[in-house]
Amino acid sequence: MRKKILFLVLLLILCIFAGILLGSVPLSPASVLRCLTGLERNSTAYILVTTVRLPRAAGACLAGMGLAAAGVILQTVMNNSLASPNTIGVNSGAGFAVMLALMLGGSYTSAVPAAAFAGALATTLVIFLLAYLADSSRTTIILAGITVSSFLGAGINTIKLLDTDIAVNLTTFMIGSLSGITFDQLKFPAAALITALLLCLFLTRPLNVLSLGDDIARSLGLNVIPVRLALLVLSSVLSGCVVSYAGLLSFVGLIVPHICRRLFGNDARYLLPCSALLGASFVLLCDILGRVLFAPFELPAGVLMSFIGGPFFLYLLFKKKGGRRVNA
Repeated sequence: MRKKILFLVLLLILCIFAGILLGSVPLSPASVLRCLTGLERNSTAYILVTTVRLPRAAGACLAGMGLAAAGVILQTVMNNSLASPNTIGVNSGAGFAVMLALMLGGSYTSAVPAAAFAGALATTLVIFLLAYLADSSRTTIILAGITVSSFLGAGINTIKLLDTDIAVNLTTFMIGSLSGITFDQLKFPAAALITALLLCLFLTRPLNVLSLGDDIARSLGLNVIPVRLALLVLSSVLSGCVVSYAGLLSFVGLIVPHICRRLFGNDARYLLPCSALLGASFVLLCDILGRVLFAPFELPAGVLMSFIGGPFFLYLLFKKKGGRRVNA
């Protein structure tokens, strides 16, 4: 287990360095190291590294960690292996709230993070309520998510048509992109996301108990409703923070938790942090490939994630499993 975790850490470090190194303007490893250590403060490479590549790599890491951890929480809380911020519409809820806040005159730096969290939380609670009012099956939850997501997507497009001056590139926002991220944009989302991740790590034991089902969890002394609500709030913070600066990145919260379950099992004490590490590497790799494959043109990271995530989602959808629980 330690070797696997060490491998994830080394993979993430390698991906961060590659994210700074590679792009439409290639840099040498020696030049990057001199820039990171402050030995080339007056060079063009230093400006490129510190103002473009480094913030972008940091944003990709945070996005991957947040979405992967949110995916683990949603799959456990909803007892559904297909649940993720993308598939049940959480990202769309955050995106709609962001567009609505901007239309109503909110400033990008102050209104967007709060609106993204509120939209993500409201959507999560709506889907969870629909799941309980219906038969709570895997198909019902996913269909409810698709329906809500489609409705919110229509709302986003309507707002953009009504207010063409909104300071967001709608196409890039809907796809999800890490281009143009600055450290100023990351200040509030990074603080909230890291705080939420740390709180999630403290709740891994209740998360394990909750994965056994409500009846067993209650028999073990877990206060189910407050714990579930706290976890849903944390997953909304994680998703909303990512949407606030990276747009509607998809499928990270679906793909990564499944891979980590195969590698590390269902114990949330390992699953949650390992999913965060692998999620960061996954988003970084997609962003790097988007910059390199079609250079000097750039393919948004969200496009590559959709190419990978679509077939993966169909594989999970048609794979026959006994039971509803993700650890069954």
